[in-house]
Amino acid sequence: MPETPLAFAPHDHSACSGNILARADALCCDGGLRLTPVRRRTLEILLETHKALGAYDVLERLAADGFGHQPPVAYRALEFLVEHGLAHRVRRLNAFAACMHPGEPHSPAFFICETCDSVAEAPVADVRQALDTAARKIGFSVERVNLEAVGRCPACSAR
Repeated sequence: MPETPLAFAPHDHSACSGNILARADALCCDGGLRLTPVRRRTLEILLETHKALGAYDVLERLAADGFGHQPPVAYRALEFLVEHGLAHRVRRLNAFAACMHPGEPHSPAFFICETCDSVAEAPVADVRQALDTAARKIGFSVERVNLEAVGRCPACSAR
């Protein structure tokens, strides 16, 4: 994995999103899951930029593509993607971002730029290990971790 999370590093974004979509297709096929047209389009929308999108932003895009105007359309698709590890909920922003590591066991950390709203996901094994160690000491069992850090991305810091 590159030292700079992908969202903050120059990269071929069409290859980036294409690779994630291909992995999502394979994971769904292998798991006997249906990546329906609305679920796939929702993931494509999340992959268009490295920013987290609110459910109503996703719904607006889905409606423009002919998938309906009712909130459950977006919420059900987002719920499916999150449940199956293809997207994450970024709680601080009350929004959703495509998972950059689908099919890989990981605890994501989100680095949220307060200037440009870019969101980068990076797996943070050391932090997860530290949390698990602390949890064991008090008899707690961690089921999931979602870390969110707010600051400035390299581009905004350089300005």
